[in-house]
Amino acid sequence: MVTSLDATDMKLLKELKENARENIASLSKKLGIPRTTVHYRIKKLVEEGVIEKFTVKPNYKKLNLGTTAFILARYEPDSGLSQREVAERIAALEGVYEVHIIAGEWDLLIKVRAPSSEEVGKIVVDRLREIKGVGQTVTMVSFVTVKEEL
Repeated sequence: MVTSLDATDMKLLKELKENARENIASLSKKLGIPRTTVHYRIKKLVEEGVIEKFTVKPNYKKLNLGTTAFILARYEPDSGLSQREVAERIAALEGVYEVHIIAGEWDLLIKVRAPSSEEVGKIVVDRLREIKGVGQTVTMVSFVTVKEEL
């Protein structure tokens, strides 16, 4: 079900994406609406599933996870597992932050974080490629992240 959002809801979402900890009084001033309206709209967005959760954006470099890599993987249908099951097993690996089932020449797109490219290699060689149903992989290490949203 698609929820219809008005311009105020969209502005409120934008503000909360920038800082989910911003208080209602401050949001009220920025949006030019009463605090009770801000509170009600946030509650409505949560109840309707537009806002799934309030979270933090870690500085991965400070957590010694400054190396990001993207891995393309082929699914091996003869493995006896469904593509979704393989994706779920990959998602359970430490260091894996995203797993997408994609269309095209490759079947899966995986985002990993590690302290170094050597550690990314260990994730790929020692863990990812050991999962039944994972075929050929190609790993691309990111030099710099220009934009990343939650």
